[in-house]
Amino acid sequence: MFEIIEKVELAHTVYQFKIKAPLIAKKRRAGQFVVLRMNELGERIPLTIVDSDENGGTITIIVQEVGKSTAILGDMGKGDMILDVVGPLGHPTHIENFGVSVCVGGGIGTAPVLPIARALKAAGNKVISIMGARTKSLLILENEMRGASDEIYVTTDDGSYGHHGFVTQVLQNLINEGMKIGCVVGIGPVPMMRAVSNVTRPYNILTMVSLNPIMVDGTGMCGACRVTIAGKNKFVCVDGPEFNGHGVDYDELILRNRSYLKEEKMAMEEFTYHEGEKCYERCDK
Repeated sequence: MFEIIEKVELAHTVYQFKIKAPLIAKKRRAGQFVVLRMNELGERIPLTIVDSDENGGTITIIVQEVGKSTAILGDMGKGDMILDVVGPLGHPTHIENFGVSVCVGGGIGTAPVLPIARALKAAGNKVISIMGARTKSLLILENEMRGASDEIYVTTDDGSYGHHGFVTQVLQNLINEGMKIGCVVGIGPVPMMRAVSNVTRPYNILTMVSLNPIMVDGTGMCGACRVTIAGKNKFVCVDGPEFNGHGVDYDELILRNRSYLKEEKMAMEEFTYHEGEKCYERCDK
């Protein structure tokens, strides 16, 4: 069992948790993730390790409520216990001095971008960060990203804050201005990562994306997280989670991520309210 030490609401349905996991805190590196299971009948969900405190023995994760399992986690609080936290999993981000590194985070994707930006800056890179959200109230970790960046640009789809538009527009502007970019890291919704890859492809700029498909065991045995990279089968849990964005078959990824939409909708519909409280007992049977 793993105790929740701290919970902070960052935005509507977006929460930051500190979890007591000393062995994971000691081993984790930027880009790696954990797999959580809230209870014995619960779904296994992968979440990026955003930060860790080796002395305090804690790891930090950020979760957005998008389905039943994340909604259950979102309802947990300080002192509650999570049944399983497995990790650190996946390959750490490849970090070197690329010169100028551009870190692009879309929505909740800013969470996994943050530790990478910090690691790139620590390696001597000039870090330019571009973070975006649909509206100002959904922006997360702005202060933390500013601390990890030499320059930062904020975008909102509705123009409520920062640049009115998309992260790809700012990225294209940097390229047009002659910025010599050694590496781009783009993490966010699949359409955003595809758009970032499309911007950088004509210029042959190394572009890394972090994929988050359906995942079950986290050891490469179940095959649920299979993706196609440059025409070859890869498993995100053991081969990733980061890949060259120019080689990702995004159409296939989108289709596979939609495989259980019907079942996910049914699970959420059963996750009902009873006398003002969410009914866990009936839903988890």
